[in-house]
Amino acid sequence: MRHIDCDAVLLTWMAFLIDSTVCIRRHWQQWAQQHGLDVAHIMPVAHGRRTIETIRLVAPHLYAEEEAQHFAALEVVDNYGVITIEGASPLLKLLPTDTWAMHIGNERRPTARLKARGPADPRILVAADDVTHGKPDPDLSCGGERLGIPADKCVVIEDSPAGLKRLVRPGCKRWRL
Repeated sequence: MRHIDCDAVLLTWMAFLIDSTVCIRRHWQQWAQQHGLDVAHIMPVAHGRRTIETIRLVAPHLYAEEEAQHFAALEVVDNYGVITIEGASPLLKLLPTDTWAMHIGNERRPTARLKARGPADPRILVAADDVTHGKPDPDLSCGGERLGIPADKCVVIEDSPAGLKRLVRPGCKRWRL
């Protein structure tokens, strides 16, 4: 077992609490079909990025704001295929609430998935709509700051390369799943 010395844990909900890969892929597949795009080109770009930024990258000819709103509305109501990662909830119950923060790379609205399949709401939740820029911008790494814990005392658990780039502040430890 690996020992990691830290005062706080910054988690990304997709890496730690739930797996919504099937659901997300289905949404992007539907969206791609509606616009005559190949989902195979979208998925590598979408992982770890805000919906609006993904749309801007893969379909710059579309109105990204409007498309992202429609996409988010679908995400709120469709949780089919979302599963809870075994052991996550019991582990979080062992951690004092003032020692961990949750980061999501999307807007708060998709937290309906977290409520449907995950543990109780975290005390600190940093979502893409809380910051000016999404992944890989480091704005989303402010969970440690909101806990009052410096970066060199935090460990980050993340599942995407874009997320690792954005969550790394000077001195912050990383753990990629």
